[in-house]
Amino acid sequence: MRPTAPAGACPRRGGTGGREGRRPPLRAPCSRRRRRRDDGCGPATTRGGDRPVTTLIICGAAGDLAGRYLLPALARLLAADALPDDLRVRGISREPLDTASFREHVRSSLAEHAADLPDGVAGALIGRCEYLSADVTDAGDLTEALTDATGPVIAYLALPPALFAPAISALAKAGLPADARVVVEKPFGQDQASARHLNELLAEVVAEPGVFRVDHFLAKQTVQNVLGLRFANRIFEPMWNSVHIDRVDIVWDETLALEGRAGYYDRSGALRDMIQNHLLQLLCLVAMEPPQTLGERDLRDRKVQLLRSVRGMTPEEAARRTVRARYTAGTSRGRPVPDYTAEPGVDPANGTETFAEVTLAIDNWRWAGVPFRLRSGKALGTARSEISVHFKPVPHLAFGQSQQAVANVLRLRLAPDRIDLLVNLNGEGDPFDLETAELGADLAPQELPAYSRLLLDVLEGDPSLTIRDDEAEESWRIVEPILAAWQDGAAPLLEYPAGSQGPNTA
Repeated sequence: MRPTAPAGACPRRGGTGGREGRRPPLRAPCSRRRRRRDDGCGPATTRGGDRPVTTLIICGAAGDLAGRYLLPALARLLAADALPDDLRVRGISREPLDTASFREHVRSSLAEHAADLPDGVAGALIGRCEYLSADVTDAGDLTEALTDATGPVIAYLALPPALFAPAISALAKAGLPADARVVVEKPFGQDQASARHLNELLAEVVAEPGVFRVDHFLAKQTVQNVLGLRFANRIFEPMWNSVHIDRVDIVWDETLALEGRAGYYDRSGALRDMIQNHLLQLLCLVAMEPPQTLGERDLRDRKVQLLRSVRGMTPEEAARRTVRARYTAGTSRGRPVPDYTAEPGVDPANGTETFAEVTLAIDNWRWAGVPFRLRSGKALGTARSEISVHFKPVPHLAFGQSQQAVANVLRLRLAPDRIDLLVNLNGEGDPFDLETAELGADLAPQELPAYSRLLLDVLEGDPSLTIRDDEAEESWRIVEPILAAWQDGAAPLLEYPAGSQGPNTA
């Protein structure tokens, strides 16, 4: 058993990877860890007291998100003995299924996306599953789904974004219990006004601590290690500023093309799909001021503070500091890729970008003058997902001006999880010749994949790694002027062949 701090005490932290130090090994529900809230000190509590969640309602349970991510995530939690003993999984969607056929759907989803589960886990999860064919936007149907739910309830909206608002309104009318938790996937709105509207609707259902606007990027091991790297190592934080850092790149390049997602992607694009949420979240962790604690309130306060410091762009700045493009026919991963506009379900008139790059400025003392480049693209020749911190070159080189030392670069690679540091060393032959070496370390595999860790946080009522209401709106405040400038033609829609490294101007 993990020792428990007395009430009012602040336990000693250790490790580098979690909100209160390294995550301890997973335990059975009766002894599972309890993370501290708000200021990180004081009695260990979870939202709703000690009552475990008894019902998880998955709205859209027959969809791809649930089958590909949520059901496997639940199975891995069950394998780790981290689900409440009495938790029921109630799937609802419009699909004309019954419980027996839904359980077969669960079985096939686990066989495809979680084939390495220990024996008996899939069957144990399937035995907890129920199904109700219902309209998630109909209050009467949702009332039926809640009829015999006792104790805290989780309503997970695994739905297309267009259904978020009507589903939340239906939940409000259905009488969701006061201690319920509502989980909303990204994208949270299409602009600042729609995000604010969703926040107002959610406030009618549950209090803000019960809202989980999830972004699975925040549960990735390397992302959480940004906190440990910055705030548990004296050698980095004193240099984490404009005096020593030249620029920061946050990149998520994919070799995957559209992969049948035109229904969502063609109305979204790379800027909304990746930069507005995932990459801005990474920016927050890289650039925010040190929080007093890694508790929910302190951590999210710092993230919002950072977002408010990001300078909004004028149309003229958007023309100079952004790039948008979409792929044409080519070859990626050895397979032919059609022109984006020829993909099934794509409307060429939408002008949807599959590549977006924005260079942001942060107006505060720490980061004045340092550009932050956020970039993401599809159907590229090389998959690359990393945070690269480029340090300034040394001001004077004693080895002679004929040589130029390579600037140090710290890379946090997100897939696979790895940390590398580019340094200059004396050469093997002549000690006055410089050579560049890369010092690196592979990170140990995560105990749980990102979605399982997020679900565990939801079950425990810990919103630390989710997005707060003001944070969601502030993210759109940054992105909305860029979208408007693009719509007005401030930056041309360029093209790049599938399998290339992107547009030449990137």
